[in-house]
Amino acid sequence: MALKINRDLCTSCGDCEPVCPTKSIKPFKGTYKIVEDTCTECEGEHDEPQCLKVCLEDGCIEYV
Repeated sequence: MALKINRDLCTSCGDCEPVCPTKSIKPFKGTYKIVEDTCTECEGEHDEPQCLKVCLEDGCIEYV
C-alpha cells in the first residue's frame, strides 16, 4: 500500500519531503507527489506515516 498527495489541497509547504525515510516524496508540477513504488507508509521505521504526521492540511495526504 502507499500514500498519495492530493494536489488540489497541497500548499507546497515542503514539510513532508524531508521526513520521508524512503525519500518517496518528490517535487512535482509546483506541488509534491509520493512515488508509490517506494512508499512503505513508514512501516518498519515509525509507528505512523511521517508525512501524515507533519502535514497541516486535512485530507491532503491519503491512502491509495
